[in-house]
Amino acid sequence: MREREPMEPIEPMEPLELVPLPERTIYSVTRLNAEVRAVLGSRFPLLWVEGEISNLTLPHSGHAYFSLKDHQAQVRCALFRTRRALLRFRLENGARVVARARVNLYEPRGDFQLTIESLELAGEGALRLALEALKQRLAAAGLFAAAAKRPLPAFPHQIGVITSASGAALHDILSVLKRRFPALPVVIYPSAVQGEGAAAQLIRMVQLAEQRRECDLLILARGGGSLEDLAAFNDEALAHALFHAEIPIIAAIGHEIDFTIADFVADLRAATPSAAAEAASPHREELKQRLNTLQRRLATAFTTTLRQRRQALLPLEQRLSRQHPLQRLQTQQQKLDELEQRLSRRLPRQLAHLTEQLTRLDQRLSRQHPLQRLQTQQQKLDELEQRLFRWLPRQLAHLTEQLTRLDQRLQAQRPQRQLREHQRHLQELSKRLDHAIRRSLQQHQMQLAGYARQLHSVSPLATLGRGYSITHRYPAGAILRSIEQIASGDQMVTRLVDGEICSQVIKVYN
Repeated sequence: MREREPMEPIEPMEPLELVPLPERTIYSVTRLNAEVRAVLGSRFPLLWVEGEISNLTLPHSGHAYFSLKDHQAQVRCALFRTRRALLRFRLENGARVVARARVNLYEPRGDFQLTIESLELAGEGALRLALEALKQRLAAAGLFAAAAKRPLPAFPHQIGVITSASGAALHDILSVLKRRFPALPVVIYPSAVQGEGAAAQLIRMVQLAEQRRECDLLILARGGGSLEDLAAFNDEALAHALFHAEIPIIAAIGHEIDFTIADFVADLRAATPSAAAEAASPHREELKQRLNTLQRRLATAFTTTLRQRRQALLPLEQRLSRQHPLQRLQTQQQKLDELEQRLSRRLPRQLAHLTEQLTRLDQRLSRQHPLQRLQTQQQKLDELEQRLFRWLPRQLAHLTEQLTRLDQRLQAQRPQRQLREHQRHLQELSKRLDHAIRRSLQQHQMQLAGYARQLHSVSPLATLGRGYSITHRYPAGAILRSIEQIASGDQMVTRLVDGEICSQVIKVYN
């Protein structure tokens, strides 16, 4: 047997002193929970917690309650409605997330829980950092510059849509375009919008649209989703393809709160696919109102121009009537008559005066010696005769000169010459007026032709003329938009630009 070890001697104990017990502090459950909650809130700052969602509950209030767990423990969480509205993904059990939360205590039940401030899928933080680095690099390269943005066409002839052929985004775009401008043709370039290879397909569709040159505006669209779902639109190669494209592009990716690299590179970013369709298409009612306004302005301008031309022509007509050649001829004829009358009155007076002088001389001679008086009278008669012969040529020359001047003035103001000058002036004014009217009419005709071309380009008949057709059930059924609306043996009518074709369905292929 094993021998026992000797025991150490036990020292004697000192006598115990009696210490009075403190008064008992009794907490109520409410007080306890409140103070624990205060201690937790002050002890733990806002922190990040990673775990897997389980026990998810979504009541009608809009809040969300769930547990975050790992392989050894779990903690209750509360995500209130205002914070839940900011989520970019759908909550579901089994999703691994990273929560930014405050440590809290739910006092009514005494449950330890986390109050969630923000929530993102695990691994999304690294994606956001990589996305921000790519954004800064592309911005430094000038891909986001406002100067590189292309203007959108005011009246696109055909719109291309790059999106999933089965997605809700395509349905929203087509619905808005049908409501606003149903005659606007749409070409769909189907592509995957998420998952592996989606970015490469989107790039191929952009390049295909560039090669075919059948659209003058593109819409790049998809619905909302998480950051991982939108990864294809954050691809650097797609960003360069959008930047170097010559066709203007509208990006409508996700919801209003979603932003991708494609949004920054595109020429216009729309909050939703429906908003992109509204930005791309004119409204037919607005176009009708604008055309009516332009027609009224054209009619008013034409009436105003004619009135102004008539007002400018009225003073010219009045001046022409005042300077008519017949009126000036009558004035000159009256002046000539006055000169003839003055001449006819002056010659008799001069002859009467000479006769009177001869009579007085004859009387004086009769009182003198007959021979002397005869000589004297003869001498005076010779003098008078000489004076008369000298005066008459001068008077006749003076009158002839006046008549010559009057004749020259009359010839200078001949009615035929004045009439020809005024006729030439009137013809010139008429030509200028005709030229101005023709030029104004040509300008307005060119404007009307431009409006007519715009209306024709958006006309349904023009769409049919480019090779499209409209098919509906026979005899008067709805327009066929899907193969599910018709079956083998049904009859249908296909309308082309120059007539209709009635046919019977033999077989329907999916």
